[in-house]
Amino acid sequence: MTGSMSKIEDYLDELFPNPKCELNYSKDYELVLATMLSAQTTDKRVNMVTDVLFNKYPSLEALSKASINDVIDIIKPIGTFNKKASNIIIISKKILEDYNGIVPNNRDYLESLPGVGRKTANVVLSNLFNVPCIAVDTHVSRVSTRLGLAKDKDDPYTIEMKLNKKFKKEDLCRRHHQMVLFGRYYCTARKPLCSDCKLKEICKVKI
Repeated sequence: MTGSMSKIEDYLDELFPNPKCELNYSKDYELVLATMLSAQTTDKRVNMVTDVLFNKYPSLEALSKASINDVIDIIKPIGTFNKKASNIIIISKKILEDYNGIVPNNRDYLESLPGVGRKTANVVLSNLFNVPCIAVDTHVSRVSTRLGLAKDKDDPYTIEMKLNKKFKKEDLCRRHHQMVLFGRYYCTARKPLCSDCKLKEICKVKI
């Protein structure tokens, strides 16, 4: 697998030499909220609604006092908007009350927030604090199983642990972004771009 890992890493570096999170944010709490909102939807759609939301409510204080009906109206395009609108207001209040409005480098606390699970916490810890971790979303899961880095039956946590062992610790943040982007634009769920892929000999799916 060592040779395969080198091919995977080299190709990811070739395609995405400077990978970045595609969620738009300018403040630490905005990343928490945007990542929470991204569940079961696309980053592109989240960016559309957060552009409106963060401009209308430009601080945690403003968000914590926002009308839930107004927040619902703004985020409606992303789906499951009732629960997510409630989460936005509760998270804003909690970060204000518990940490003076500053997102902490604290996994347990982040995962205690409504709508924030391990995947969202990993995105926040990786992007804000450079904590070496991989957030396993649908893209990372799909790419991992297709490339033989994980099995179809593996849950996200199992996949994360396997990837932690296969990639160097100092590379995990970069590899996370690369795998998300690879799955989003190349190794897609439907009609993946297999013909030009340099990893097609490794891939478990023959299309």
